[in-house]
Amino acid sequence: MENNHYLGTEKVGKLLAKFAIPCIFSLIISCLYNIVDQIFVGNGVGYLGNAATGVIFPITVVGWGMSLFFGDGAAAHLSVSLGRNETETIHRGVGNAILCSFLSGIIIIAISYLGGDSLLQMIGATDANLSMAHDYGFIIYAMMPLAMVQNTLASIIRADGSPRYAMGAMLVGAVINIIGDPLAIFVLDMGIQGAAYATILGQFVSFVICAVYLAKSKTFHISAGSFQLDFTQLKKIMALGTSSLLTQLSIVIITVINNILLVRYGAVSAYGEDIPLAAFVVIMKLFQIVLNIAIGIAAGAQPIVGYNYGARKFGRVRELLKLIVTWTVVVCLVCTVLFEAIPQVFIRMFGADGELYTQFAVMCLRIYLSLIILTCVQKVCAIFLQSIGHAKAAAPLSVLRDVFLIVLSLVVPVFLGVTGIFWAAPAADILAAVITAVVMIGLWKQLNAADENPVSEKPLPAYPTKEGAVITISREHGSAGKRIGQLVAEGLGIPCYYKEMIAIAAHESGLAEEFISNLNSDENAVMRDLYLSTNAVQEAITAQDKAIRKIAAAGSCVIVGRSADYVLRNHKNIVRIFITAPKEYRMKKVMEMYGDSREQAEKSIERSDAARKSYYENITDKKWGDSHNYELCIDSSIGVEESANLILSYVKTVSA
Repeated sequence: MENNHYLGTEKVGKLLAKFAIPCIFSLIISCLYNIVDQIFVGNGVGYLGNAATGVIFPITVVGWGMSLFFGDGAAAHLSVSLGRNETETIHRGVGNAILCSFLSGIIIIAISYLGGDSLLQMIGATDANLSMAHDYGFIIYAMMPLAMVQNTLASIIRADGSPRYAMGAMLVGAVINIIGDPLAIFVLDMGIQGAAYATILGQFVSFVICAVYLAKSKTFHISAGSFQLDFTQLKKIMALGTSSLLTQLSIVIITVINNILLVRYGAVSAYGEDIPLAAFVVIMKLFQIVLNIAIGIAAGAQPIVGYNYGARKFGRVRELLKLIVTWTVVVCLVCTVLFEAIPQVFIRMFGADGELYTQFAVMCLRIYLSLIILTCVQKVCAIFLQSIGHAKAAAPLSVLRDVFLIVLSLVVPVFLGVTGIFWAAPAADILAAVITAVVMIGLWKQLNAADENPVSEKPLPAYPTKEGAVITISREHGSAGKRIGQLVAEGLGIPCYYKEMIAIAAHESGLAEEFISNLNSDENAVMRDLYLSTNAVQEAITAQDKAIRKIAAAGSCVIVGRSADYVLRNHKNIVRIFITAPKEYRMKKVMEMYGDSREQAEKSIERSDAARKSYYENITDKKWGDSHNYELCIDSSIGVEESANLILSYVKTVSA
């Protein structure tokens, strides 16, 4: 964690440029395949070709989403495991992510081929573009498993400390596609099939380059055993990759609904079925480029924002928010001016096949992208909230605009016809922006009101030198586990750590004690898995784990809570205790200790136990309270002193 202190001291503008620019380039490169196809297909085949590739787009996005589900999840799991020095199972996590990404690709192939033309018609293909969609899609499907594995590997390679290698692999594939498209379409006269072959060739080369990396990875070594299904590893990976999957699935839903609506309303307009569909495909590619730049800015800033928020350097957090929004606004303003002033340039870039098509596409581009600045700022704010661990606000905000867009896309065309589908976008932008503004103004006030307190001023506890057992106490709320731990420590003449380990973690990491202390509080019980997966929280968990190991390495002691039994599971002198008690007994204890009413005590126990269980099971592969995880389980209703004496007797027996 010491290496991260510069995140709290270096100039924020310099840090943002360092982290965001590579992220932006990676995102732009990742979407080049489809965009390049659109450009050359539009110019070489015509707008029907663009409409056909647009039909296949939702299927490829499903594959992309599944690859990120396992890839981003595995990358996050890899980073967390390295931070906790839990390297023994990393290779299994990587192997399982690769395997499941490949198997997902096989499933997509099977569904796509078996669904055939009926599936294509279901997601928006028309009689005019169906044969082209078939020719393009049936080639693209074939590479889906390897293309998905390549994308999964790219995420893992970045987390392994080689972002340039991952970006280089993707860039090589994109360049091959850029060269292959005009060669196949214009020189070899292969039409839309040529574009598909150029795409899968680029994907295959990128896959090979990424696969070669596995032989020289830095933090893990892949073997045949790495690919044996491990559901414990998969559970962690999928929890960390869920947000990436949901983001992609929202794109699929929007695209499919719009494809269907464009065909339906286009058929009863002067433009027909295919012109609106083709125009929408082109406009979405332009939208995708701008949005990826904005997301790259915010995603690149995540580790910087998370660290400074955790360190309570709220002045720097506010400065980062201003910079992120400013950069996003500048990019979007430039793009908006260009889209509104010279839309025909962008439309013709993707091929201009007839005056009617050009007229419609230009008009709809101006409508759909008119408020892209609000779209991007809203998405950036959602990512910012995730960066600081505000999962309850970040999750709904991240899909808010998409939900509004789906609803309005269904309603507005009833009154405005086919162009209403495009008007739905700025309307959704306004609604989402208003709600986001309310949330962010509230956050800004909180940051202004908070005192900047990056490092605890409390004196650090002295480390013991006495040899002997390290005793961890896990407990249910109201079981008097902390008091029992203190009595055990007094009986053995060793220190008891509870809040003290938080001070050590804060000192070592630069994060604030309050932030680390709240990790397993019940305040974030809603969507707790998402909260615990955020960058800022994972960094705090890593700092806490290091503090626990440092305390244990110093000598015999008692450590209460914080999943210390799991963190120290490989310690040679560990004695793990779990304290439980009947609910009625615990309720009485809570009422005595905190002055709660009976109803308040019951709710407090339920919330606290749920939070501890969720925290423990999120960061471990064990079940909280399972007797197999502990050397001794005690019902403290026999009495606090009696429970402490029982533990003392056990420790003295096993230490003899």
